[in-house]
Amino acid sequence: MDPSSQKILDNTRNIGISAHIDSGKTTLTERILYYAGKIHKIEEVRGGGTGATMDHMELEKEKGITITSAATTVSWKDKKINIIDTPGHVDFTVEVERSLRVLDGAIMILCGVAGIQSQSITVDRQMKRYAVPRLAFINKLDRMGANPHNGIKGIREVLGLNAIAIQLPIGLEDNHQGVVDLITMKAIYFDGEHGDDIRIEEIPEDMKSEAENFRSEMLEAISMFDDQMMEDILENKEIAEDSIHNAIKLGVLSLELCPVFMGSAFKNKGVQPLLEAINNYLPSPLEAKSTNATDIKSQEEIKLSCDPNLPTVAMAFKLTEEQFGQLTYTRIYQGKLTKGEQLTNSRTGNKMRIGRMVRMHSNDRENIDTAEAGDIVAMVGVDCASGDTFCGEGIRASCESIFVPDAVISLAVKGKDNEQHMKMSKALGRFMREDPTFHVSSDEESGETIISGMGELHLDIYIERMRREFDVDVIVGAPQVNYREAITNSAEYDYLHKKQTGGSGQFAGVSGSIEPLPLGNEDDFVFENKIFGGSIPSEHIPACERGFKDVMEKGPLAAYPMVNIKVILNEGKYHDVDSSDLAYQLASRYAMRQAVSKASPVLLEPIMKVEVESPSEFQGSVIGDLSSRRGVIYGSEVKGDDTVINSGVPLGEMFGYATSLRSMTAGKATYTMEFEKYSECPSFVQEKVIKERLEKLKEKES
Repeated sequence: MDPSSQKILDNTRNIGISAHIDSGKTTLTERILYYAGKIHKIEEVRGGGTGATMDHMELEKEKGITITSAATTVSWKDKKINIIDTPGHVDFTVEVERSLRVLDGAIMILCGVAGIQSQSITVDRQMKRYAVPRLAFINKLDRMGANPHNGIKGIREVLGLNAIAIQLPIGLEDNHQGVVDLITMKAIYFDGEHGDDIRIEEIPEDMKSEAENFRSEMLEAISMFDDQMMEDILENKEIAEDSIHNAIKLGVLSLELCPVFMGSAFKNKGVQPLLEAINNYLPSPLEAKSTNATDIKSQEEIKLSCDPNLPTVAMAFKLTEEQFGQLTYTRIYQGKLTKGEQLTNSRTGNKMRIGRMVRMHSNDRENIDTAEAGDIVAMVGVDCASGDTFCGEGIRASCESIFVPDAVISLAVKGKDNEQHMKMSKALGRFMREDPTFHVSSDEESGETIISGMGELHLDIYIERMRREFDVDVIVGAPQVNYREAITNSAEYDYLHKKQTGGSGQFAGVSGSIEPLPLGNEDDFVFENKIFGGSIPSEHIPACERGFKDVMEKGPLAAYPMVNIKVILNEGKYHDVDSSDLAYQLASRYAMRQAVSKASPVLLEPIMKVEVESPSEFQGSVIGDLSSRRGVIYGSEVKGDDTVINSGVPLGEMFGYATSLRSMTAGKATYTMEFEKYSECPSFVQEKVIKERLEKLKEKES
């Protein structure tokens, strides 16, 4: 690699900002843009003004939430930082997944009052899944009840991370003035209306001994990554500042250290030192963990190298539709992208030419002609889907795609008339390309269009977007829960399929057993072939598997998809002339139906993990209400004047919960909800669901 490319890559950081809803991600990004000279006026997330720069959708400004991850590029000192601000709502979890998939480092924000919340745990799980090094920032230290040490304790105990304070706050709540840097042992104050002027002073007298204690704790933790430092500490030698920075960086890159920074983004305190930390501790594309791709021909794994001179491999991780065509956010892993160059889409095999490339700043863009490995840019007007890999000459590879959770809630939608229906179809097609967790299907019996997603808010946002962006007059049905069916016992099957007509007939025999897999199993269907003797020729075995799998689509109780079944094929019968793939497929279908009906099938319902944060005076009412919804209370903890209640509640009982929670707590409580698991329905619920489902199916038939 030539020295100039090496220098550019050394000075690049690709980072994401992730956290629980309302922890201050967008506010922090807004401050970063301001201090880096990208914007000249700070806008707040809620109320008045034009809304935060990174929340560029009208809906985001109105609701004060982030819906789509937005990308921007800033410069701090000599480093270029590509930042992605991700949503906090679990309904938009795929936005966080796809961002972490292409980033080299992340900042995890915690609220200084609430500490670890349910979505913090989800975000942590996602960061661990993609092995993303992270820094933590404890925000909102200006608020009543702020205590950063609870946050650090939470990171250690709940997330199991080696969290270590790099700063201490000078004053909390109304008295929050700045931070003590434990590396330089200086106090940092942020003066001026927007905290632009950094004033460095000696540590206040009353904090000196506390700072000494925390500094020695920090040095002890980071000396694990530097043997020389460990010796120096034992011999009471002075520790050089550079060696502290190096040790922290080693710890962060090995994923074994989580340095914690502090401040209040809203009050403009602590943001500049965090930018310094991004430059110092988060990896450049050269230092980041190598990404693997699969060679399409040989199916072997290849390691991509962040080198602009190798054949190009880039991945589309996010799509948005604009009036000028599709905007494709792309991470370049290897090689370079040049305007006018031809690339191949690995999934489709189609060739495409890059017409226009832009560097994004939220919703604004600047045209560029070339971009090299390690960069994140957007291509305009390229036809592809989210997760596609683009390759240059001399390579055909596919990057691993992202983890996409199953949808748990569905709605029936239709346009008011034929013209509206056409507009709606166009809108749904676009949303499906943008968002892998948003599914559209058609109910064959009724002809209804069914949309499915991660939660009520997820689908509400898409319906609202249809009305606004596509001007669709859409009629929305009642929400439906995506139930599943499973078996609870093992059962045997033995089926012979014989059909004799003129000419060749059909003949196939299968026998074996089915058994339930444990709930929460990764695979919904497992097929085990135990035939060793050719009672069914090996070329017909895939047809048997297909037949068994076909029946999984509609269970015997209420025609919901079946999950967690293992099918074992032990024996079979074969005829030289009349046996065929079709005969075995049909025999397997009949055999599976026969076995499932004997295996005590049950209905499963999605259980949601619900976290309610409410003033303590309403705690009794909130817990009583959750219990009346068949909720199981996992526990509660007091944080200041509020109580946080964790519970598992069936999704079918949670419709309209936002309204009843507001009226119950005088509008003061908030809640978050995410899918936790599937669980067996109580018999009275099962009977009711089956009855309603059968009535609906009868209605459609008539």
